[in-house]
Amino acid sequence: MTEQTVPAQGAARRTVTPLAWMGGASALSWLGVTAATGGAAHPEALFGMLGPLASAAATWVAVARTHTVAPQRLTGVLMTGFALKALFFGVYVAVMLMMLGVRPVPFVASFTGYFIALYLIEALFLRRLLMEAPRWPGR
Repeated sequence: MTEQTVPAQGAARRTVTPLAWMGGASALSWLGVTAATGGAAHPEALFGMLGPLASAAATWVAVARTHTVAPQRLTGVLMTGFALKALFFGVYVAVMLMMLGVRPVPFVASFTGYFIALYLIEALFLRRLLMEAPRWPGR
């Protein structure tokens, strides 16, 4: 059966594949960083990964669901997500640095690297999703 004959299967694949890439790339790179530093960047590298990974994964689930149900609402969902992520990251970084007392340099380096990498992955999958979508008449 093709994706056209089973839309739910295609929607599930559009959700799971990016999540697998994000989670797999994050886990493998975190293991690499941990091995390369001999554990010296632990737990900061892990905490620096978890916030951006959770945010990118939640965003992708919202994007995939919205695109399947009401693609015309996608821009609004992305804008709302942007505002929520700004709040989330502010609180997340404050909690990590002030309450948990993680070392700032390894945490910020890890957080920044994962933030950039995960949003690049998300952007590539979003581009692919939008390029596969049928064009609306008159556009």
